[in-house]
Amino acid sequence: MKVEVSITELTVGQYVVEIASQNGTFTLTKSSHIKSEGVIQNLKSKGVLSVIIDTDKTLSPSKTKPKPKHKQLTAVDFDEAKEIFNQSKQIQKKIFEDALNDSEIDLAPINEITQQTIDKAVNSPSSLACAINIREKDEYLLEHSVAVSVLMCIFAQHLKVDKDKVQQLVVGAFLHDVGKIMIPDKILNKPGKLTDEEFVIMKTHASHSIDIIKKTPGISPLSLEVAALHHEKINGFGYPNQVKGDDITKFGRMIAICDIFDALTAHRCYKQGFTHLKAFSILKELVKDNHLDGELVDEFIRCIGAFPIGSLVQLESKKLAIVERRNPNDPIKPKVRSFYSTKHKHFVNIHDIDLSKSDDKIVKAVRADDFDLDLNKITEMLIMEG
Repeated sequence: MKVEVSITELTVGQYVVEIASQNGTFTLTKSSHIKSEGVIQNLKSKGVLSVIIDTDKTLSPSKTKPKPKHKQLTAVDFDEAKEIFNQSKQIQKKIFEDALNDSEIDLAPINEITQQTIDKAVNSPSSLACAINIREKDEYLLEHSVAVSVLMCIFAQHLKVDKDKVQQLVVGAFLHDVGKIMIPDKILNKPGKLTDEEFVIMKTHASHSIDIIKKTPGISPLSLEVAALHHEKINGFGYPNQVKGDDITKFGRMIAICDIFDALTAHRCYKQGFTHLKAFSILKELVKDNHLDGELVDEFIRCIGAFPIGSLVQLESKKLAIVERRNPNDPIKPKVRSFYSTKHKHFVNIHDIDLSKSDDKIVKAVRADDFDLDLNKITEMLIMEG
């Protein structure tokens, strides 16, 4: 049966057929179920007052409530996380196109995909961590903003930020680098160090981002705040507005850490990314230079972990292993799956090892490229084997 319900009474699981009344001109692309609270919030932001639902198609609570948090990464979780990551990249591509053409950015798909990211971070943060480890060297511009939004999501949840603020933070992170589309490719993709003149141009991307985000209908002040502050430094020598000290909010300090960490660890066409441990040490150096908030950097490292899930490590036994599960009681002794002999340079039988109960130990964090291996294929193989 089709009935009209107020937007304030709309719930997750109900099947929306059409808009009944609104203050704007929003139209549905198709009838569909309400999959998350983020969708409802987006409808509200568009000025929707009431909708027509089909009560015969309402999903039961058991089909809409969040799944319990996974303790171990599964193939299904990993596939879902990859799909979210790939969808995010497509949305990011459309955002850049719209910004370049001076068209308004549509916040609806951004709200939807960021809510999916948040839901996945609650149910299976390990799958998201693995997904952002697998990147394409020639898609840095698209993938960086998506990865920073994922890191911001995981970090915010680690710090127990209010739920109603988390999505606004993730949306801001998702849009933080949209202004880079205004930077000439020869500067944006230059493999070597930028000249002083080129760096001045590069820094203008932050101002471009602010201008573009300000014009986005429905954007929240908090989303704009985190995007605007991502290149500011505690010592006041950041950009574009030289904000310093206590004037940089906690959320602005958080995105600066996430942004730098992803930039350090990501592979690019012209540069290999650093291991997580090396990136952590650089973050700590930036704290000493009064660029970043020391307490938040320490929390970020605790959040991500000394050896993050999905990262590769070399063991004392001359084996490569992927980190499968963290050990909160002993961060340097996680549970891993060994799969490759560095001595004989070939794959070996997969072996699950709890390093807290083994004589073997981690020698160092490594990258798949160091051994001419494909991290994507390795991760999929090990998860399927699990």
